[in-house]
Amino acid sequence: MPESPYNTEDLPQIRAGVARSVITPEGDVRLAGYYHERIGGRVRDDLHCRALVLEHDDCRICIVTLDLIFVARTWGDQARALITERTGIPADRILISATHTHTGPSVSSSYRWSAPEEWVASLPEKIADTAEAAAGDMFDALLFLGAQEECLLASNRLGRTRDADEVFSSQGVIGHAGPVDPELVAIGVREPDGTVRAVMVNYGMHVDVIGGGTADFVSADWPGIMEEAVAGIYGEQAITVFVNGPCGDINHRLWRETRQPGEGEAKAIQMGRTYAGLAVAAVEVAEPMEETGCGSKFEDLQIPYYTRDEAIMAEIETMKQRDDLEYFEEAIIKSYERWDKDGQIAQVPVQVMRFGELMIVGLPGEIFTKWGMEIKHWSPTPWTIVVELANDALGYIPTTDQASRGGYGAKPILSRRLIADAGRQITDWVQTAMWEVWEGEDRPTERPRLGEGGSAVPRR
Repeated sequence: MPESPYNTEDLPQIRAGVARSVITPEGDVRLAGYYHERIGGRVRDDLHCRALVLEHDDCRICIVTLDLIFVARTWGDQARALITERTGIPADRILISATHTHTGPSVSSSYRWSAPEEWVASLPEKIADTAEAAAGDMFDALLFLGAQEECLLASNRLGRTRDADEVFSSQGVIGHAGPVDPELVAIGVREPDGTVRAVMVNYGMHVDVIGGGTADFVSADWPGIMEEAVAGIYGEQAITVFVNGPCGDINHRLWRETRQPGEGEAKAIQMGRTYAGLAVAAVEVAEPMEETGCGSKFEDLQIPYYTRDEAIMAEIETMKQRDDLEYFEEAIIKSYERWDKDGQIAQVPVQVMRFGELMIVGLPGEIFTKWGMEIKHWSPTPWTIVVELANDALGYIPTTDQASRGGYGAKPILSRRLIADAGRQITDWVQTAMWEVWEGEDRPTERPRLGEGGSAVPRR
């Protein structure tokens, strides 16, 4: 084996495995993510399942990501059980997430249209096959934890109005209703000789760029383009595992004037290349991971679903009296009429995994940015990534404050399924779990130092 270009003295003995498989359905498919029908009659680029397995001593974790709109709890749990059966990796150390592409098929049936049943039924086996392939082809590895910032492509898509409401628009507002998290984290997985075998990327951005409301094709959108660009630098063996960060209130439509592309293929190419460049830069200047330690917690939190009240009943009745409803408003009425969760309790799967200096948090919905930033702020390690749409999809999870302000993502039933305070309950559990996992038996001898204002010491 060629000599390593890095100083590997006293580094932990890590092994890794990575695999990718095609999961594109055959034939025409109804595309997910919109309130009107769109048919994908051709394949622009394939959808993939990717699996990354990391191992140190007797601890292994598995991260799976899918080019799909979300992960359904039913087939996601089936896939997890199969992975455990075939690889021995404990279920609480397997995270399954979706990139949230809006040019992929429906993955569960709804009142609007049905998903391709045979294809959906095949997903658990395909996911397990991919994870098994990764676990069956392990190699000695070095992990490089790096980060960069991107402040020009993302925008918080909600605006605050003068009367203290919030809207999904830049028109008639006095400013953005929330922040953008500029941090892009990239974990480079290299063989000792420097060959890059995988790059795991975490950044919060909606994956609804390449096709929009008129899409008639299947595509992984800009994450697929990002992977192509990374492979163009590191080689075809380099698999990009994109785990989407909290982006329930984030997208690519800017509020400022620009001559750059605003949507479609040109915009997706711009974004994919930009994020690839940032990921490569992060990995290239990063130091190899030195800490050891492994742990995990997985729990189904008992959180009430939203229950219809008099206010929404009156709103729906007012809508029904109009004869000029837009399709969006018709969707609100249909969602309201079919809602069957009043008074019920949701099972909310929340997950924390630690691997060395890295903390991975899995949340089951479209998470507003503030929650992700809060989790990272109170984490015991600066190397914390928050993954949304992991292990299930329970709608949007806004901040407790924004849940009552009417913006998209906060609208009960249509986009928000849980009570207004669900996000706080989830993040409080995560904070506690992160520290419990971090301070386990294999905790490092030193915790991250704190800098000015209580923030973690900069890592770059």
